[in-house]
Formats: sequence, C-alpha cells, structure tokens
Amino acid sequence: MRILVTNDDGIQSPGITALAKALAAIGEVWIVAPDRERTAVAHAVTLHKPLRLHQLSPRTYAVNGTPVDCVNLAVLKVMPKPPAIVVSGINKGVNLGDDVLYSGTVSAAMEGTILGIPSVAVSQEGQETFRFEVGAIYASRVARLVLAHGLPEETLLNVNIPDRPRGGTRGVRVTCLSRRRFDNPIIEKLDPHGRKYYWIAGQRVSWSRSKDADHEAIEEGFVSITPIHLDSTHHGVLDHFRAWEPIMNRGIKKSQSLVRRSNRTGKREV
Repeated sequence: MRILVTNDDGIQSPGITALAKALAAIGEVWIVAPDRERTAVAHAVTLHKPLRLHQLSPRTYAVNGTPVDCVNLAVLKVMPKPPAIVVSGINKGVNLGDDVLYSGTVSAAMEGTILGIPSVAVSQEGQETFRFEVGAIYASRVARLVLAHGLPEETLLNVNIPDRPRGGTRGVRVTCLSRRRFDNPIIEKLDPHGRKYYWIAGQRVSWSRSKDADHEAIEEGFVSITPIHLDSTHHGVLDHFRAWEPIMNRGIKKSQSLVRRSNRTGKREV
C-alpha cells in the first residue's frame, strides 16, 4: 500500500519527518514536498516556470514548487501507481476556520481529493516548539480509519492537534470550521529611506462561531477533525438568486431579438 506524504513547511521540516515515520508502519511511504517553506500559498499552481524534481533518497523528492504542484507531480508522474491516501503535514501551527482558505497544507490534501484520492491534512498547535510526535500518533490513527472505511465523495479531513503532551489530550471531536476576526491585520512601517512598507499580520481577537467549532475543540484540549467538501456552492440560496434570472435575461433577450432582426434586414435597429 502506497502513502503519499507532503506539506507546505518544506521537505526539511521535522513535522513531515515525524509523519512519514508514523505512517511507515501502515504502508510504503513516498515523500514529495516543497524544497523550501511554502506557507500560506493556498492552492497555487506553478505555470510560468519549469518544475524541477530532486531525489534525496529512495521515494523522497524535493520540488521547487507549491504543495499542490507536489501532489500533482507525485500522483501523475513520480509514483508508479496512485497512492491509497494522501496525508499532508504535519503543519507547524493549527489550520482552523478561515485558515483553510490560505493553507498550503490543506490545499495539498484538497488536490489529492480532486484527483480522486482520500486525503487528510494534519496540523499541530504550538509556538516555538511543536509536539509532532503527538500529532503523528493521531495522523496515523486517522489514516488507518480512512484506509479502512474510505471518505465520502469529494471530502477531505482537516485534522488539528492541541498542544498537549502525549496522553494529555481530552479526546477527539468532529467539528465545523470557525470564522475569525483580526485586530490590525495590516501593519505599516518605514524603511531607512522613509518609504512605507507593510506586513499582513495582526492578532486574532475573536471567533464568530461557537457551536461545534474547531477552535473551541483545540482550546479545550480536544483533537479537531473537520470534514471539508470540494463543492463551495451555497445551495441554500440558489432559489433566491434564480429569482434574479428574469431581470437579468430581460435585456439579453431584447438584444438578441434586435440582432436577429438586423440579420434579416441587413440593417441594425437602434
């Protein structure tokens, strides 16, 4: 059984090393990861320069691209057969709520899902140090369950582990994505020449959703598992916006009628 491991922190990150070691007990691990840190590149794909693959050891490759590039190269070119599962991580820091929209870790798992492969993103809470050995335990447990039972169509799992010692977590919760708010998200500074420059930063100050929220699970010491679906359509409001169709189509149909008349007469009506 082949397992593809990738991340967005780069091939040298201790998180991916811990993850690969834990998953080696399940199957044959292949590592295809960025050659440097690619945090917060989201679902970026490299289109305007060639990708280069550097083999570091058997079944271990570094790529000068994004996490999504790595998954595509691994599945479509490097591996002899598609993997049974894609596991992305272990990320340095949690990916909660809106983080999933920016996360290269989550996007790599999403790309695996797009390619029809069951996929999981794993992130570890921490500050200066990270308990990757704890995250690896839960990543392995989730991977075993996914391999045994599969995942619903077009669904990936976003797993976040609290900063607790081994045996110190309170359990596992299946959660929803939160919504976060930041204070002062843009920081303005001056360089030595008096020119302004900016950092996108800020401090998270509040969360706007609490029921079954991923951030609450982490804050209370639980492992958070959030199922994410590829379909971003807001199905609940489709009928609301379909009521706009007659208004939007009114002008279009009039224009089409004028074009048909002009085609018959050779003169365009105004």
